[in-house]
Amino acid sequence: MMSDTLIEVNDLKIHFFTDEGVVRAVDGVDLTIERGKTLCLVGESGCGKSVACRAFLQIVHSIGKIVSGEIIYHRRVDNNFEETIDIAHLNPKGRQIREIRGKEISMIFQEPMTSLSPMYTVGNQIMENILLHTNLSKEEARQLCVQLLDQVGIPQPHRLVDEYPFRLSGGMRQRAMIAMALSCNPTLLIADEPTTALDVTTQANILDLMRNIQKEYQMALLFITHDLGVV
Repeated sequence: MMSDTLIEVNDLKIHFFTDEGVVRAVDGVDLTIERGKTLCLVGESGCGKSVACRAFLQIVHSIGKIVSGEIIYHRRVDNNFEETIDIAHLNPKGRQIREIRGKEISMIFQEPMTSLSPMYTVGNQIMENILLHTNLSKEEARQLCVQLLDQVGIPQPHRLVDEYPFRLSGGMRQRAMIAMALSCNPTLLIADEPTTALDVTTQANILDLMRNIQKEYQMALLFITHDLGVV
């Protein structure tokens, strides 16, 4: 039967092995994320919030390693049953985590000004995730991309789908990143400081957008921030 719990993190420890020694970036984190609910992870810059959440996708930096703990994902198989997966023990390059990463669990990264590649159009970068995780054709993926850009409030999405990121403002880039994260209808969206480097008005608009999208998609949201005002 389906449980209300989506993710359980138990005593998660992540260490960085550097030339100067071992850095305990994450040293015993416990948290629970419920289906369709919001959990805010608050802490000062550099305390390990982002490192812990990148472990949900097995994309910890190459010098980092999950040394102990569990990330239990209660994965929906169909409407009535679920399977339990310990993400912490999956191969970072394995088939199972690649099926989850970007599809069932998506992440909006910090710094919208640098998160998108300058070499490819906004549409191509969003379509890449759609084509990887669905059976849609390129034309269908493009149509979905335009719909997503429109949904997140980007004006003239039919035109901006073919623009390069440098043509977009910071707020528009962040909206494009949100569209990419939503492209496969995830069960969990991780938002890592999504309003960093944005002005106050744009911050408020992005927060309103994320609140509305969460209600529409009925997904769980893990919101990472150092700002209690944002929470």
